[in-house]
Amino acid sequence: MKFETLMLQTLFSACALICLLALGAMLTTKVPVSAVAASHAPVAAVVSPAG
Repeated sequence: MKFETLMLQTLFSACALICLLALGAMLTTKVPVSAVAASHAPVAAVVSPAG
């Protein structure tokens, strides 16, 4: 029982650490202005007029 508890606590700690690192990376990433402008472009300008 002690081994299983230790393994679950270790797994929880590892998952929490990975989530915090991913969240920190997303919050501190600098996005270029062109990428932000392109993400807010109208859909009609992105779709080619193929008919």
